[in-house]
Amino acid sequence: MCFELDSAPPIPVISGAAVSHDDVELEAADGNRFAAFAATPEEPSGTGVVVLPDVRGLYRFYEELALRFAERGYTAVAIDYFGRTAGVEKRGDDFEYMEHVAQTTQEGIQADVAAAVGWLRDAGCGRVFTVGFCFGGRNSWLAAAGDHGLAGAAGFYGNPGERDGQPGPTARAAEIGAPILALQAGDDQNISAEANAEFEGALTAAGVEHEVVTYPGAPHSFFDRKYEEFAEASKDAWLRVLGFLERHGR
Repeated sequence: MCFELDSAPPIPVISGAAVSHDDVELEAADGNRFAAFAATPEEPSGTGVVVLPDVRGLYRFYEELALRFAERGYTAVAIDYFGRTAGVEKRGDDFEYMEHVAQTTQEGIQADVAAAVGWLRDAGCGRVFTVGFCFGGRNSWLAAAGDHGLAGAAGFYGNPGERDGQPGPTARAAEIGAPILALQAGDDQNISAEANAEFEGALTAAGVEHEVVTYPGAPHSFFDRKYEEFAEASKDAWLRVLGFLERHGR
C-alpha cells in the first residue's frame, strides 16, 4: 500500500472555506458503477480535478485531499477503482484490495476516469486535470493518453515503465496529449532514477510539455503529514501542483 490508514495529506486546512461534499456513484460507459467522493467550492474556479488514489482505492486520505482542492476553488472528485469487483459500498480497514487491483484493466480504469471527467464537465468545469498517487500516478499520466481532453496530468511517485506486460507512460509518451507533472521520490525502492530519466527523455522526444521533479532521499509515499522530515518536499510538491493547475487551467 501507499499510505498507512492514519495518514493525512500534508496540506493546511483553509478555515472558513465554503465547501460542500458528498459520496456519489458514477457510471462508466460500459455500465460499471463505482464509488466516488465529490467536493465542491461555493465559488468554483471552473477547473476540476479527478483524484486517482493508490492501490487501496478510495479511502479517507483521498477524500481529505479532494476537500483541500475544493477549499482552493477546484471542484474535485476522488474515484474508486473496484466497482466491477467489489461494488460501491463503503469498506472497512481490513479490505483485501490487492485481489481487486489484480483484476483492474487499463480499459476499465480509463472508462472510469472518463466518467469522472464527464461529471466534472457537467458540474461546470471547462478545464479538467488528473492528479494521482502511486498506482494512481501512473494512471494519471496514462489518462493524458486516453483522449479525455485533459488540461494536464500530475502524478506522485508513479511507475512510468512497463508493468505486468502492459506499456506504461514512457512507452506511450507519443500518445500523451496534455502537459505532465511528475513528482518522484529519490529513495523509492521500486522506481529507479533510470526509469524516471527514461520517462523524461520519452516526453522530450515526443514534444510533450513536462516537468519531472525528484526529491532526493524521499521515500515512496513521502507526501504524508506523518513524514515530518520531508515536510519541505511535501510543501514544494503541493505548490508545484497548484502552480501546474493555475498555469494550465487558464
